[in-house]
Amino acid sequence: MRTYLLPIAALLAGGAAQAAELAKITVSNDLDLARPSETIAIPWSEINRALPGALIQKIAIKDSKGNVLPYQVSNVAPQAKDPKGIGVAYGELYFQHSFAAGEQQATFTVEKTETVTQPFAAKTFARYVPERLDDFAWENDHVGHRTYGPALAAPDTAGVGKEVLVTSGLDIWFKRVDYPIVDRWYNKGHDHYHHDEGEGMDMYNVGKSRGAGGTGVWDGKQLYVGRNYASWKVLANGPIRTIFELNYEGWDAAGTKVSEVKRFTVDAGQDFDTMDSTFTFSGPQQLKVAVGLNKKPSDKNQDEKIAVGRDGVALTQWVTQATKGAFGTAVVLPSASAIAEDQFNELIVAPVESGKPLRYYIGAAWDRAGHARSAAEWQEKVKLMAARASHPLKATVAP
Repeated sequence: MRTYLLPIAALLAGGAAQAAELAKITVSNDLDLARPSETIAIPWSEINRALPGALIQKIAIKDSKGNVLPYQVSNVAPQAKDPKGIGVAYGELYFQHSFAAGEQQATFTVEKTETVTQPFAAKTFARYVPERLDDFAWENDHVGHRTYGPALAAPDTAGVGKEVLVTSGLDIWFKRVDYPIVDRWYNKGHDHYHHDEGEGMDMYNVGKSRGAGGTGVWDGKQLYVGRNYASWKVLANGPIRTIFELNYEGWDAAGTKVSEVKRFTVDAGQDFDTMDSTFTFSGPQQLKVAVGLNKKPSDKNQDEKIAVGRDGVALTQWVTQATKGAFGTAVVLPSASAIAEDQFNELIVAPVESGKPLRYYIGAAWDRAGHARSAAEWQEKVKLMAARASHPLKATVAP
């Protein structure tokens, strides 16, 4: 038997080759508060630059302690094709980290693996629901939502008794479990998901209001709103982040025709969704848009008591019910210029220009789900959301 000793140069070269199979991500945070379940989004082009040839099904994401993290690679804004098979035709890489109070920086690695990495359990989900009159529903591991499509707005045919609701308001499904429930609840049906059978319930009232986060054009006295969404598009669908768009056809706002596209970004572990609403109109240089919360959001016969908070960039509610627990709703609008109200809604107002997205955040929490058990806890959640919005994370990628 012979023993072969590799030259030092060869050993160093081998080590360098191994090191080249890693990319390092550094994320900076300038907010002193704890930030649980923050989604870190990296353009895949940056990963491909630092780690050429990495494929979405053969990578591992690790934190600074070597823990393997769930991840997702989306098809948001990808290159269309990858004819050379070198891993360029993807959109964005997502993974999560919970920043402790005062934690200013966190580092992660992306490394190639020989074996295929199986998909991770979904914590976010959205889909079009044709079996329930064109609903569109979405959820994360904290809360669910839905809104309404063209079939629900269509007139009833004589003798059929079809439900009719014309609204662009947004609904809440309060869940008490962290796994997906949208498909199960639609399968159970309307008469079941309006009762808590162990997973939560649909007890939020939308009606003619904006629901929890619907929009409209505000002229200082009246709110001009669109109809049910006209079309939808899913851009990413979990397990960590879901992104979709709803298109609202033009409506008349005091003589100005306005249309809207809402982009929803739904992240795991959060009470708030990120909203980017783009309004298109001609004529005025600016319009004022209001985001609303229903003044009467409780289920029937609940003797609701509502505490409303109007604090600069945030509009909040804490709703106490007779038998179905308490819940909070909120809108955080960083560019807010005013607080208002109409017959049906509490409103928070901001100026918009045609074609430029308005960013805001809509949130909800039920005390029986455990994410906010009191009005004080909900107010802290809202304050944290406002702070997160004004202190975005910053990430760099290096080989």
